[in-house]
Amino acid sequence: MSQAIETLIVGPVTGVGGSRPLRPARLTRLRPGLWLAGLCVTLLLLAALFPALLAPFDPLDATARLAFQAPGTPHWLGTDENGRDVLSRLIYGVGPSLFMGLAATALGLAWGTLLGLLSGLGPRWLDAGLMRAVDVLLAFPDLLLALVIITFFGQGTANLILAVGIAAVPRYARLVRAQTLNVRNAGYVEAALTLGQSHLAVIARHILPNAFKPVLILAIIGIGGTITAGAALSFLGFGAPPPAPEWGAMMAIGRSFLANAPWLVAWPALSITLTVVSISAIGRELLRRSEGKPL
Repeated sequence: MSQAIETLIVGPVTGVGGSRPLRPARLTRLRPGLWLAGLCVTLLLLAALFPALLAPFDPLDATARLAFQAPGTPHWLGTDENGRDVLSRLIYGVGPSLFMGLAATALGLAWGTLLGLLSGLGPRWLDAGLMRAVDVLLAFPDLLLALVIITFFGQGTANLILAVGIAAVPRYARLVRAQTLNVRNAGYVEAALTLGQSHLAVIARHILPNAFKPVLILAIIGIGGTITAGAALSFLGFGAPPPAPEWGAMMAIGRSFLANAPWLVAWPALSITLTVVSISAIGRELLRRSEGKPL
């Protein structure tokens, strides 16, 4: 397990066919795009944790005479239909977007891991029943399934997280089940059982960590998808009610003024795109390193 973690952090030590070890400089070298992605994620985390320090204005401060000001000083990204500073609203919108993405991913991963373990370690009838139910849910697109769930529970941030998280459960359940089936017959699992360890101890110490690591990396990549789904549902009016600074809701309001104030849609859309691309780039790099591929 320690060797697998080391491979995830620094990549493979030797090349294919017993070639000479890779140099440390090559192991730590990152492409410029990854540096930019890391910088973008760092700025997002700062904006989520300390929005008041970065935002130049109050995101809810409306001044009618300042409505629809084009980008420039002192409102660098312009103002909206109520004269509120767009940059400040974007900064305050980082926290809800990241929280929604992380919470929905954690919810889907937790329930997907539980179902995947039950399916991979349980009897055949349980495996068949769970996977048939998962296959039915997988037949629906994630956004459509989330839309059905949030229509049933009602709008609001908590229900939006619940809907997006439940929609992600089938995908993670399938992945965990596949990893569990690969690990359950490994030699070290059989050796642990032979040495007298209980089934719960073997699951907790050997099966779950080895089956969960690759799924966790894929979940990091999936955070971008949950952020996009949450923004789409907010755009449709199922998120936090106005005047909450939420990227999807900002785009929904801004589309009514697209001809006269295109920045009301352009800046939130660009924020969503940069966030999703940056998180996905970092997640794919972690996946590449876990698979032992060179940079």
